[in-house]
Amino acid sequence: MTCEELLKALNDYVDGQELTEICDEFAEHLAGCNPCQVVVDNIRQTISLYRAGQPYSMPTGFQERLQLSLKQKWAEKFGST
Repeated sequence: MTCEELLKALNDYVDGQELTEICDEFAEHLAGCNPCQVVVDNIRQTISLYRAGQPYSMPTGFQERLQLSLKQKWAEKFGST
């Protein structure tokens, strides 16, 4: 299995669906491919955080700085509104 083939099947794998015809190939590829392991782990962690439904508190002032930065980038690219 190539990295490209793995990525195509990744959504089903991470969702825990039964993929008996490719599970062995998938597991074998993951065992020897660190970049794909990182991708799968990141997706699993993201799904776990989402399912837990716990919001993450932003540091004081972060939201304002983020909004300002996004507005500035928007203005640079599209002009002021």
